[in-house]
Amino acid sequence: MAMPNEPPEHQLREEFNRWAEAGRGEQMEESHLPIVEPTLGLMNLQPADRVLDLGCGSGWLVRRLAARVPNGSVMGIDVSDEMIRRAQAASAGLPNVQFELGTAEQIPAPADSFTNVLSVESAYYWHDPARGMGEIFRVLASGGSAWVLINYYRDNLDCHQWKLHYQIPTHLLSAAEWQDHFGAAGFRDVQDRRIPDLSPTPEAYTGRWFRDAAQMHRFKMAGALLVSGTKP
Repeated sequence: MAMPNEPPEHQLREEFNRWAEAGRGEQMEESHLPIVEPTLGLMNLQPADRVLDLGCGSGWLVRRLAARVPNGSVMGIDVSDEMIRRAQAASAGLPNVQFELGTAEQIPAPADSFTNVLSVESAYYWHDPARGMGEIFRVLASGGSAWVLINYYRDNLDCHQWKLHYQIPTHLLSAAEWQDHFGAAGFRDVQDRRIPDLSPTPEAYTGRWFRDAAQMHRFKMAGALLVSGTKP
């Protein structure tokens, strides 16, 4: 249990270490692919791109990205040292991949390191979203693009109840608020869109995240929020 005055990154590390030990990092690939694949298509990655996956978990997306940039490189960063350990073990032998412990507010990379930064289902856990976007801007090269993809955002009413189940602080921001953070960091051509989850919805839902299958279906059709911008 986190102590009251414990730094926010320590709270996150403890929680996501628990997730890693429970195998939830590996489970994310199946649940997130329906919204990630369309996002990768929009990113139009080139073979020599240098990509950062911010909040990489067990590294499943880093490995997919590495296959798309065979002449480039992919770095995965996560606050959880156990996630990083699992990602490194699962990615052994991939020459264009590396993993580092870090946070959105303090990315362990020099300025102008990447052509693309992608964060999937991570940004609402950042303790300081404005600082996180500033760090993404810093590590991107001129002309590079940032992509934030999240399912938990204010404009989709069918995710608001998730807050009851989170064990750590989260930010329920609107698309407009995320756009403001991009703009304040210096990004241009900022836009947001929705990425619906077209995977089959079960006839009956018995989990804790939704009231029933109908609410789950509404949530999926409303789509994940994807916000993107370019560094001048």
